[in-house]
This record gives sequence, structure tokens and C-alpha cells, in this order.
Amino acid sequence: MAKKLYVGGLSYSTTEDTLKETFSQAGTVETATVINDKLSGRSKGFGFVEMSTDEEAQKAIDMLNGKELDGRTLTVNEARPMADRPPRRDFNRGGGGRGFGGGGGRRRDNW
Repeated sequence: MAKKLYVGGLSYSTTEDTLKETFSQAGTVETATVINDKLSGRSKGFGFVEMSTDEEAQKAIDMLNGKELDGRTLTVNEARPMADRPPRRDFNRGGGGRGFGGGGGRRRDNW
């Protein structure tokens, strides 16, 4: 069964191919993904690697956690399941109150 690993501390120039090549030293890499920002397309500095067995995943952690790749020190550990997050507020639709709009009863002739 494949085991997913979190890889943090990636250089912005690290590619998925580099990640796959690096982790293949520990065993068979099923997938290697660098997470990119949706707006800029730039790497967020972390990614995920899926190793084919638990043993290979542990070997990759032991081999690569704290090691340098592309000038940055890697953090490698077992990926946690994605937690449920509350819905994001949409700030483009108005509402929400920090005093925006409405005037609050102050009129110019009262100054």
C-alpha cells in the first residue's frame, strides 16, 4: 500500500522531476507533486511524495529529513489527512462589519 509523505522546505525552483529523482533513492516513487499558488503559479515551498510501500516511505524519511536539496533543508514526514476547514469568507461581496459603508450617523453639518 502506498504511503504519502509531506515534503517541506522546498526551493521555489524545485520541480516534480527533481523531487521524484531524489526520493527514488529510497525506493519506488508512485507520485511526486509540488504545490503551486493558484494565482501566481509559483511554488508554495512544499509538496507530497507517494512511496509504494511503508518501508520505502520510512527509508525516505530517514534518508532525506534534514538533508539539503536545491540549497534548502528538507522536512520530510508522514502526511496527515487533510482536515475539514470552515468555508472561507468572501470579502468581495460586501457585508461583514468593520465600519465600512453606511456613514454611521455622522453628518458633515455636525462637525
